[in-house]
Order: sequence, then C-alpha cells, then structure tokens
Amino acid sequence: MTRHFLTLLDLSPDEFRALIKRARELKQLQHQGRIVDTLKHKVLGMIFEKSSTRTRVSFEAGMTQLGGAAMFLSPNDTQLGRGEPIEDTARVLSRMVDCVMIRTFEHEKVERFAEYSRVPVINGLTDLVHPCQLLADMQTFFEHRGDIQGRTVAWIGDGNNMCHSYINAARQLDFQLNIACPEGYDPDADILAAAGDRCMMFRDPMEAARGVDLVVTDVWASMGQEEEQKLREQAFSGYQVTSELMTQADEQALFMHCLPAHRGEEVAADVIDAADSVVWDEAENRLHAQKALLEFLLT
Repeated sequence: MTRHFLTLLDLSPDEFRALIKRARELKQLQHQGRIVDTLKHKVLGMIFEKSSTRTRVSFEAGMTQLGGAAMFLSPNDTQLGRGEPIEDTARVLSRMVDCVMIRTFEHEKVERFAEYSRVPVINGLTDLVHPCQLLADMQTFFEHRGDIQGRTVAWIGDGNNMCHSYINAARQLDFQLNIACPEGYDPDADILAAAGDRCMMFRDPMEAARGVDLVVTDVWASMGQEEEQKLREQAFSGYQVTSELMTQADEQALFMHCLPAHRGEEVAADVIDAADSVVWDEAENRLHAQKALLEFLLT
C-alpha cells in the first residue's frame, strides 16, 4: 500500500522517532563526506503553488545527495496552472515519478492528489499544517536536549499551520504544549480538541513561557495574508518573543523559528541571534529529516 505524508498523524510515534534517528545518522554521514545512494535513479516531482527557499533547496539537494533527482514544477510549468483537474495531474504524474512533494494553499488539494496518486505524496506545506518542518524541529531538539517526551514547549503567536503541526507533534511525541495566541487567532478547534490535555491555551505569553524547555514562534502574517499585516501587527503587538520572555523559560530553553523571520516583529534580534537560538541547525535539519522521510517512503 502506498504511504503518504500529509500530516504528522500519518506516522506512528515509533516511526516518528525512527525518522529522527535516521535523520541524525544521515546528517553525520553527510558531514563526514560519505556517499549514501539509497534513492539511486528515483525521481521526486515537486509541485510549488507557494514559493519557497528552504523547502525547495532541501528536497532538491536531498534527492541529489541520495543519488536520485528532483524536478521543480511551478504552476506556470504545468497544466495545473491552466485548470487541469488535480485528479488527472495526479494520475499522470504518478506514472512518471517515484514520489510527489506539493507545497500549496488548501490542504484539500494534497488530500485529493494523494487519493489519485500511485506513488507517495509529501505535504511540503499547506495552510492547515507544515509537517516536514516539525520533523526538522524535533530532530533539532533531540540533538541539543535529548528526547522531548515529558518536556514543555511554548508556542507564541498565530494559531496557524505551524501551531497545528506542533499540536500533532505533542500528541505523537508526548510533550506538553502551551499555546499563547491573541483572541481571534486561535488554532483550529478540532485539531486542538483531538490533542486533549496535551495542550493548554493562554492569552498571556509570559505565563505560557514559564519554565518551558523550548520557545517557538512564526511570522505574524504568513504568505497570502500580507493585506492583513497592519491589523495583525496590532493584534500581535504583545506577542513578540523578547529576551524578557525567554527569562521566563527554563535556563536551558531553546528558541526555534521556521524562518524567514522578521526581527523586531515576532522575535527580537537579540533572541534569534542568541546562543540558545538553534534556528540555523533547525533550517539545516530540513535537509536531513526530509532525506530520512524520502528513504522511509521510497525504500
């Protein structure tokens, strides 16, 4: 049966941990200059309806490093951009490539594509969730602080696709998640409810950060929300991750951000550039975590 990776819940907790372990091995091997060609002659088709730096480079470099190839497809390059039904594109593309990665707006698009695809489909980001980023984030935490089970994480800011993926990760890897959002920007009620007592909602970010092991944030206005920028700046003005907020967290607490970051908005420059900020490791780990994911789905 074809396995897809559309949300973190497509993995079992054991598979999630095994992926993190393999990602760390692949990272070590790459840093040692050792060749791993487990995906020799495999081809990844990458459909981008949303632009990207990290997602594109990490998947493309990852396939090349594993001995395969990746193909970049923008809406301008495909019939999808001219109104070909998703079902038809999925049927055709999945007869030609070994795996498809899609980065788009509506989550329903990746679900429909997966339904009609003969090969694994990876969600490279939708408006609902961003599961690939969480593979990298969790790999980064494990590298710096060991297993995240029983730890506490603070999510500060918008109840967006990243927040939803943190909620799913809390369920999978058994950690507590404190979510601080301004009113009107809460995460999806169903996703939150499914996590039960794993998650707690706060309006006060200082309270949410108290004693936590990891503080995470994201931009206030995501792609496609630029027209709401001014409104969001007002709503989120008290939700910046500052050095004062970081002092509320455990003294060993790490800071993460999926990038790109806006210094002076969601995070202060002295926080993102501090020693306990692991954003550059986190960004690099997109490469290694996704290589582990591609191996898992294709071998």
